[in-house]
Amino acid sequence: MHLAAHFPGVNNTTVWTDPGAGSQIDFASFEHLARTAERGRFDFFFLAEGLRLREHKGRIHDLDVLGRPESITVLNALAAVTDRLGLAATVNTTFNEPYELARRLATLDHLSAGRAAWNVVTTSDAFTGENFRRGGYLDHADRYTRAAEFVATARALWDSWTAGGVPRPVSHQGPHFRVRGAFTLPRSPQGHPVVIQAGDSAEGRAFAAATADIVFTGWGSGGRTPGKRSTWHSTLAAGQEFYADVKGRLAAHGRTADSLKIMPGVTFVLGDTAADAQERAAVIRRQQVSPQNALLALEQVWGVDLSGYDPDGPLPDIDPDPGSQLAQGRVRIADPKAVADRWRALSEAKGLSIRETVIETTGRQSFVGTPAAVAEEMTACVAARAADGFILVPHLTPGGLDDFVDRVVPLLQERGVLRTEYAGTTLRSHLGLPDPVRPVGKD
Repeated sequence: MHLAAHFPGVNNTTVWTDPGAGSQIDFASFEHLARTAERGRFDFFFLAEGLRLREHKGRIHDLDVLGRPESITVLNALAAVTDRLGLAATVNTTFNEPYELARRLATLDHLSAGRAAWNVVTTSDAFTGENFRRGGYLDHADRYTRAAEFVATARALWDSWTAGGVPRPVSHQGPHFRVRGAFTLPRSPQGHPVVIQAGDSAEGRAFAAATADIVFTGWGSGGRTPGKRSTWHSTLAAGQEFYADVKGRLAAHGRTADSLKIMPGVTFVLGDTAADAQERAAVIRRQQVSPQNALLALEQVWGVDLSGYDPDGPLPDIDPDPGSQLAQGRVRIADPKAVADRWRALSEAKGLSIRETVIETTGRQSFVGTPAAVAEEMTACVAARAADGFILVPHLTPGGLDDFVDRVVPLLQERGVLRTEYAGTTLRSHLGLPDPVRPVGKD
């Protein structure tokens, strides 16, 4: 079983009001979570990224993370206080350039002795584009075309030095990039940083099969975007379907099933008894979906100001505004009326208020129970080929992973499904991924 730790803070997973909640900016928070993950012999530590502060009703969205540092900078610092833990940064291919990013990632891989990873993401909204010289945005259909060319160009740069340490010039000319010159860094300790891809769409699956080393997908965890339920694998069968589909695409690219790891993002709640765990999970969900957050989630679907509604009252009887610009920088819902109709039907059938409906529809904890029960369920999911492992998203910063490492990790180790010590030094060795093949002529 492969395990990774995601630094929490995106959407409504993180509980800000808990007395144990800490800073999202202080380096001590990043260091604590990373050291905890390494103590648990996790494969890697994973940072999200945002290129613009999201807005709601024309002002900064006050339920989001503000002031998060840039990911690769944080990971370079973490390389000095960890020894074996992989270090994964989310970096956008829409508003960066291959040479510059390839150099930054190769630097991290050298400084960490082969532990760097890159979570490849794209952006299609003009709102984010306003922060960049190029401005504007890419059509949705062009996002993965640019991403594929971006990754291929970065890999050509990483491969450009010979085994004897001689730099060879790279000459690339494509629809999105023109690169000509010699790369400044020799081949890094693991050849290429590990490539992670987050996305469950048809385009995302195709891109992952052709390009990625890890797929970051969903497993019914908290913080799900309203209206995106179909992309989160909330059942074992759904996870198995996704797993089989993506792995089945690899042969067409000359790849084996072991060359790509599928790791859903998951949450967990532990208790001394099953009842205790369920009670704690219910409390956490109500903390995550505060009255303000419930109305915000509703406004994201309806696209209109609903501040006059009671979070403990019924859902609005008005239809959504499909062309709304109320929320900026958030995932746009393709069919808000269909989502609203589904939420109303659920609310009426179960007698749920606005807040209860949002709790019911926008997320749930993935693994809830005693440490033994959680260890057993996670092991069963991997054995059933629904996942190769999990990316844990705790609900508290920075101590939310402590309980899992102290109480669940030893049980997984006793079962023989999780390492007790690192066998190698690079992230590729942790994941059992093959080393990149040096192209002919680069020896």
